[in-house]
Amino acid sequence: MKFSTFLRHVREGCKDVIRNGWMSFASISSMCISLFILGVFVLLALNVNHLFDEVEGTVAIRVYMQLETDEAKIKELQTKIGDIPEVKKIRFISKEEGFEIMRTNFGESGKEILDGYDLDNNPIPDSFTVEVNDPKTISYVAKVIESINEQDGLMPINSVKYGQGTVETLFKVTTAVRNIGLVIVAGLAVTAMFLIANTIKMTIISRRREIGIMKLVGATNNFIRWPFFIEGAIIGVVGSVITTVVLLVGYYQLLQVSEFQLGLMMIRLVQFEEAAIPLAALLISIGTLIGIWGSTISVRKYLKV
Repeated sequence: MKFSTFLRHVREGCKDVIRNGWMSFASISSMCISLFILGVFVLLALNVNHLFDEVEGTVAIRVYMQLETDEAKIKELQTKIGDIPEVKKIRFISKEEGFEIMRTNFGESGKEILDGYDLDNNPIPDSFTVEVNDPKTISYVAKVIESINEQDGLMPINSVKYGQGTVETLFKVTTAVRNIGLVIVAGLAVTAMFLIANTIKMTIISRRREIGIMKLVGATNNFIRWPFFIEGAIIGVVGSVITTVVLLVGYYQLLQVSEFQLGLMMIRLVQFEEAAIPLAALLISIGTLIGIWGSTISVRKYLKV
């Protein structure tokens, strides 16, 4: 195709969008509504995944030592645990630090619990906090640490805790929610595609006579199709851009209004910059493809061009 011919198709496509004002408006409105619903669910899915990632990131193993364990044995265990391939980070918490953390966590209301105890009479053992590369391997790493303890004749580790049972349930819930969210988003995307495509089909069907005249004067199928492709792409881009702008402005305002309240609850939404690019790319891509796809199906199947 010559470049001049392509420019002619682009001009005709733009003119058709303006010429068929009400039908173009109906197509764009249908696209905006469908993509808006899809975009809301995409933002919700992004934030749910982000929240679960943060929750999973806080999962760690606590390794409590026997009270009489000496410093050399503690360093030896720290090295062995740190050498486990799945371990991301290991932090030693001395009994003194552990006591201070407990006293801080209890606050004023828990002072009575610690009555009679101080740094010289400390009931808190030395411990390690172990973080893993993949939260789903936490139970495996805990078992490896327990086996290290069992292989040591002194058995210096008193207990290994990681919220057994609760952690596994958390991972099952997060996996289920993510899968359900993915199915919902995919279902909405397909629904939006058919809804918008049907609206575009109505636009083309209303111009059946115009296409018939073009055929009579000798226009080829490709010559007729291209302006409709361009028109569908323009409708898709305009509808998706409008939707993207509305969603991003709304999401920015939501972040500004809710930042303080959610911060008090230790909840952090996906930042605007992190959500804007993937959302814009997804909606504009889907909108453009739907516009072209709807025009292609309509011209080929319904108008028998």
